Amino acid sequence: MKKLLTLAFLLLSLMSNAQQKISFAYDDAGNQIQRLMCLGCPAKNSGESPKEVADLKQEDLQKFFPTDVISYYPNPVKEQLYLKWELINDNKVTSIQLYSLSGQLVKSYNKLENTDNQTMTFGVYPNGIYTLLLLYANGEEKSIKIIKE
Repeated sequence: MKKLLTLAFLLLSLMSNAQQKISFAYDDAGNQIQRLMCLGCPAKNSGESPKEVADLKQEDLQKFFPTDVISYYPNPVKEQLYLKWELINDNKVTSIQLYSLSGQLVKSYNKLENTDNQTMTFGVYPNGIYTLLLLYANGEEKSIKIIKE
């Protein structure tokens, strides 16, 4: 039940963020004639080519909040997403689940207790918005919105 509530909240927040990427067109009488949703809008750093994982620096990694221990690069992603986390109080990431915008489980990564990073291939998935759900050993969950271009 907790997972469903988390997923529902996440989808609701994704939909509220999507409103910022919807554009409308109107005719002279004020009637709406066109509505466009841009899921693959260019990112602010879209002119840069993605770096190799070995070339990443700490400042390249994006974080949820300044105090958070989960970092990822790049977002939006084209081919591969690099995900890194720090273990605090022996609270280990046990698995990562990738969900599509419709809530369908796309991929699951298990048995991650002995690692602190994961490289995920996105090249085979269609463009859109995805949700990464990190499951911890103590039952805690964290989610990340990832845009695939």
